[in-house]
Amino acid sequence: MRRLLNLLWRILTAPLRVIFWPSRKIRDFINFEPEEAPTSELFARTMENPKVLFEHIFALRKHLFRALIALFITTGISFTFAGKILNFLALPIGGIESLQAIEVTESIGAFMRVSLLSGIALAFPYILFETFTFINPGLKRRERIFVLVSIPFAAILFLGGFAFAYFIMLPTALPFLLDFMGIKTIPRPSNYIRFVTNLMFWIGMAFQFPLVIYILASLGIVNARSLLRGWRIAIVGIAVMAAVITPTIDPVNMALVMLPMIVLYFVSIVLAGIAHIRRG
Repeated sequence: MRRLLNLLWRILTAPLRVIFWPSRKIRDFINFEPEEAPTSELFARTMENPKVLFEHIFALRKHLFRALIALFITTGISFTFAGKILNFLALPIGGIESLQAIEVTESIGAFMRVSLLSGIALAFPYILFETFTFINPGLKRRERIFVLVSIPFAAILFLGGFAFAYFIMLPTALPFLLDFMGIKTIPRPSNYIRFVTNLMFWIGMAFQFPLVIYILASLGIVNARSLLRGWRIAIVGIAVMAAVITPTIDPVNMALVMLPMIVLYFVSIVLAGIAHIRRG
């Protein structure tokens, strides 16, 4: 009789358990506390039992695979509106009719590149979430909540970098680049779209820097004083990064990438100081 009543109770409450299951899983996910142990002890355990290291590698592979699946899906969805995005990206040079292809597959390559950039933008929050779930077991409850709440802000900053590159940087740079020394330039789709998508993607990634520094400073990993002392090294590193990012070797393109990254670095120092004050 008791079993029958328990079964009836489980059937009646099944809809409520289904509704509240996600909140319970999220609560358990957040409230989980990692084992407290010194780094040297964890390293010694790993050396004694290498199987633990392989478990982490397999977990990383699982998260990477799910992130790639999400990117594949969002890129596939982007195919439906990539043409409109391509038209939008070509507006700063007068529209898509201002581009001239000289290779058979050039237009297709530009279309695919735009689809991939759009897919990355759509999948970015989920990719961040998969990154978070991988590092989650090593975080404390306060750190876990802090990093989890930062994911929407990271996505907003990523899109903000896109907007900054498109609405601020491109209108400033293109008139100079397209009419340098009075030589009229007719852009090719592959070259122009590669230039624009590279600029938008890396500026979007650069816009993550203040948030990353703020998180690290809030966790006590970095501080504003050390960042300020290393500003010269940071500028050299930014210059090297800009040289790698830019599709050409001219100083104009490098400056376009360097200037916002340098500004963001000093903004990060200010945010690190604020985080230190809040912690203290």
